[in-house]
Amino acid sequence: MRADRLLSLLILLQTRGKLSARYLADALEVTERTVYRDLVALSSAGVPVYTERGPGGGISLLESYRTNLTGLTSDEIRALFMLSIPAPLTQLGVNQELRSAMLKLAAALPAGRRVEEERTRQRFLLDPLDWDAAPNPAPFLELARQAVWQDRQLFLRYEYRHNVASEQVVCPYALVAKADAWYLVYQKADYFRAIRLDRLKEARLCPESFERSPSFDLPAFWRGWSERTLQQETGLQALVRADPQILPDLRRQFGQVSLEPQQPDAEGWVRLRLTYKWIEEARQRLLGYGGALEVLEPLALRRSMRDFAEQTLTRYADE
Repeated sequence: MRADRLLSLLILLQTRGKLSARYLADALEVTERTVYRDLVALSSAGVPVYTERGPGGGISLLESYRTNLTGLTSDEIRALFMLSIPAPLTQLGVNQELRSAMLKLAAALPAGRRVEEERTRQRFLLDPLDWDAAPNPAPFLELARQAVWQDRQLFLRYEYRHNVASEQVVCPYALVAKADAWYLVYQKADYFRAIRLDRLKEARLCPESFERSPSFDLPAFWRGWSERTLQQETGLQALVRADPQILPDLRRQFGQVSLEPQQPDAEGWVRLRLTYKWIEEARQRLLGYGGALEVLEPLALRRSMRDFAEQTLTRYADE
């Protein structure tokens, strides 16, 4: 395509300086006449390309134009070349593409600024892994990438703690690399969740596609989800509504439980707050009270309770 050839011609002139029409024709696999037509097209588009006739002549660009083309300052160039290719991108299989893009960026810089690349690379190196950190496996990463990119539904089977399995079909929205672990962000019914790929036991592409919600904002979701996850790891506060008959048992478990200041509701039930280390512990303990207790907050625990109750009902439905 001519657009690709014009871009290649422009990059050659930026990286190699003054070149002959014969050299450009050989490099682009076209005739010299085609090269001159392309030069006219570039010139018409405002690219300051000029030719010098005679011995030592050739075709070149103005140095100032190459500087304005990138618009990068020296500080911006140094910041870019401090970046190294992180392990998650290597797992995703785009490390070569990123390396190629950085080389093209370096090639697009004026000669006077290309020195910044080597100076920076020899003075700064970012190594994100801790001393004893081992790369986390990322099973089904390529499958998840394909589903996310094509907006295809995905069948997932994964395990909670205590070897409890769950199976569901989800709408995969995004992949997020946190440190050296990959997370799949997905939609199920009317809510969004994230799961580490190394927790998956099975994943399959479904033939059905899905419509992405136009209001979904990945950075905003990830900030909120990360905050909630951190809170759960540091201590989960569960607001529950309970039958007063189970209060003595709750007090034996927790000591003095914290009752909410409201009066008992129309059914005589009371609200109280219980503290757990993590969501799995809360679910395991609270499910044992059956219908004598209802989780109100957090929403993640309430949905997890419902999910496990549905699994139990499905298991015994034929009876």
